[in-house]
Amino acid sequence: MQNQKPVLIHEQRMKLSPQMYQSIQLMALPVQELKLKIQDEVEKNPALEALEHNNNVSIDDLPRKTSEEYDYFENTSDPGGISYAASRDNDSKRMFLEGALSRPESLQDHLLRQLSVQPVRNAVFRLGELLIQNLDENGFNIEKPELLARDFSDEELRETLSLIQMLDPPGTCTRDFRESLIVQAGIKGNMPEYTIEIIDKYFDYLEKGKFKDISKILKTSLKAVEDALEYIKTLNPFPGRQFSTETSTYVIPDLMIRVVNDELVIRLNEEEIPVLKINPGFAGLKEESEITDKKTVQYINSRLKEASWFIQTIHLRNQTLLKTASAIAAYQRDFFIKGPQYLSPLTLKDISEKVGVHETTISRISTSKYVQTDWGIFELKYFFSTALSRTDTREKMVSRVSVKHIIKEIIETEGKDIHLSDQNLADFLKEKKGIKIARRTVAKYRKELDIASSYER
Repeated sequence: MQNQKPVLIHEQRMKLSPQMYQSIQLMALPVQELKLKIQDEVEKNPALEALEHNNNVSIDDLPRKTSEEYDYFENTSDPGGISYAASRDNDSKRMFLEGALSRPESLQDHLLRQLSVQPVRNAVFRLGELLIQNLDENGFNIEKPELLARDFSDEELRETLSLIQMLDPPGTCTRDFRESLIVQAGIKGNMPEYTIEIIDKYFDYLEKGKFKDISKILKTSLKAVEDALEYIKTLNPFPGRQFSTETSTYVIPDLMIRVVNDELVIRLNEEEIPVLKINPGFAGLKEESEITDKKTVQYINSRLKEASWFIQTIHLRNQTLLKTASAIAAYQRDFFIKGPQYLSPLTLKDISEKVGVHETTISRISTSKYVQTDWGIFELKYFFSTALSRTDTREKMVSRVSVKHIIKEIIETEGKDIHLSDQNLADFLKEKKGIKIARRTVAKYRKELDIASSYER
């Protein structure tokens, strides 16, 4: 029965039409890869033609059509423009090129490639995409997996989590570095006695070198604790970080969101994406009475149909990207105007409801897509962050990312002369910033920021 499973799963996947599969694939492509895909399609299909120039078109400039009129935007891939304010700069290409940044292969790309070849049923595959795209730079969950798995069963969630945690690098899709180390130890096996207990309950003692205290608490020998420590050193507490040391490639932002006269201007990087249209010469072959061969007519119709679908898919991808960016900009207005410290809590569900598409679509469109802002270049998924409570209920909830920025600022200013402990930081956040956060959470965020403990500083 097990030998038949991959075949059954393959049959499930084949229920997706080639057009739907292409739509999903194009939705996930960043601008550089999309450009190559378009070039490849134009070379293969004589019914497709790429326009040399791609000028921005404002929505307000679109003509109202009658039912008989030719619709430029339905027959080309030009998405038009969506923005909070009109913008017609002639040097947009230079601006985007100046915004190009060097980055390694992303953790998400690496995990998604592995997921795509796993013999799993369709539900696990779809949930796996969501969970992978929900990981931060360390490989940890941003949103709680349970929130993303509302449309899936508990069994599917457990199976998917277990699968991703075992992919390379092992230990991703976990809550924090402790859970990651425990997962890695379980995968690696042959661990010394007390390893899991030390990771889970006494890691702070390890950091401070209090090995004797651990041995007394566990009523074991000092050597047993040291053996566990040596084993733990072979594990990676932040499995996602290794991708920051890989060979870099240049990334050109897919979008630009900037403040102009106190308004947010959103622009798609259209300079890098050719506008496509149906080749009128090839389309005219349908009307030529001399062409009567059935196979030739079928070939012409097939290429025209494929070209039309490809154009519509590119148009849908661009429109969805612009609408997603527009919705994010509306939610994160303070970030774009005031800076990263003002990032607000935001979920995939918030944006999916605003845009009118499924959460998986928002997940695909926001992964590996970069936006140039006045504060630097960020991946779209950066703007999704969970909420932390405040003691002052008059203030809105604060995002996890924003709290990390605040902790870093406190350590660099308030803690310049005195070494604030994690408990000191938690107290400071509560009393001065109105942010209620546990000492353990402060320690987690501090580690993610690569800031040593007060004991080591």
